[in-house]
Amino acid sequence: MNFRALQPGELLVFRLKSPRNKIGGFGVFSNHSLLPIQLAWETFGPKNGVASFDALRDSIARYRNDNTVGPNTNIGCTVLVEPVFLPPERWIDLPPSWSSSIQRGKVYATGHSEGLDLWNRLTDNLGPTLPLPNFEVAENQQARYGTPVLIRPRLGQGAFRVAVTEAYGRQCAVSDGKVLPALDAAHIKPYGKGGQHVAPNGILFRKDIHSVFDAGYVTVDENYRFVVSEQIKEVFNNGEEYIRLHGKVLRLPKQRSEWPDPNFLYWHNTEKFVG
Repeated sequence: MNFRALQPGELLVFRLKSPRNKIGGFGVFSNHSLLPIQLAWETFGPKNGVASFDALRDSIARYRNDNTVGPNTNIGCTVLVEPVFLPPERWIDLPPSWSSSIQRGKVYATGHSEGLDLWNRLTDNLGPTLPLPNFEVAENQQARYGTPVLIRPRLGQGAFRVAVTEAYGRQCAVSDGKVLPALDAAHIKPYGKGGQHVAPNGILFRKDIHSVFDAGYVTVDENYRFVVSEQIKEVFNNGEEYIRLHGKVLRLPKQRSEWPDPNFLYWHNTEKFVG
């Protein structure tokens, strides 16, 4: 079986290193991103595996043996959704083909007996208290019958933020700003209103533009043009920073599948925009 990069939607298992050498859980791979420690903490908080930002920074410093690690030090983040952590009594033995020299991981396909056995052992070990996570698997769990399955990850808030940030090349879609800590992933239709944590429901904006977008004083039309309400000047006697961007066509993701969904844009135009 060949080594290769994981694709979004594939399953990733958590291996507990020596001396335990067991599989302790699994999750659906969303993407990999290089983030400053501060942004990784703001995005995922304790889900980074520690209780505080200081603990995260200190753990990275110990791992790298580097006392200069600070908020802007980049770390590699493998973003998983719907993670499952098995209790110790349900930890799973590594597949026979797993070598002790493997560091970056190995791909197992359910079309092969070893990969299929691993998938079945993972799902069987969930037990009554750990139901199969809420991700979309092919109908009737086809993996049990040898058909390869690509899972569609249902992103959480943190994974959504990273996915949108990467989709827009870490650059504000309208101002072209590239200062990463100043950028934010805006939901076009809020999650609380039925919007989803998916890239087509997101646009990467500078944080102040995100706030004005959420307030309804700016929007994006069906031609992906940035539209500014006349009320922004009437209400605040200001707004030149946004008015100068009126009519500008957004920088869109390279992948068409990640462009803003017209249905979400229509919702924002009709339900939120105060133009």
